[in-house]
Amino acid sequence: MDINKLRLPIKIDSYKEVVSDNYYYVDKTLLVKEIIEGSIATLFCRPRRFGKSLNMNMLRTFFEVSKKRYFYIF
Repeated sequence: MDINKLRLPIKIDSYKEVVSDNYYYVDKTLLVKEIIEGSIATLFCRPRRFGKSLNMNMLRTFFEVSKKRYFYIF
């Protein structure tokens, strides 16, 4: 994958779209492990445009049992 050909995912909060359509993305999939092994409650407080919606969408995609065809993106 050529890093010069990656686009920025501006206003895109769909994890499946970001990963499959060749957008620039900082891999945060270890967040899933932290959520599973972590405490009872997790608070996501970050400023605007820090990827909160995209992280929540990534977690939803991971935990959706009915959509097993998307596990290749993890």
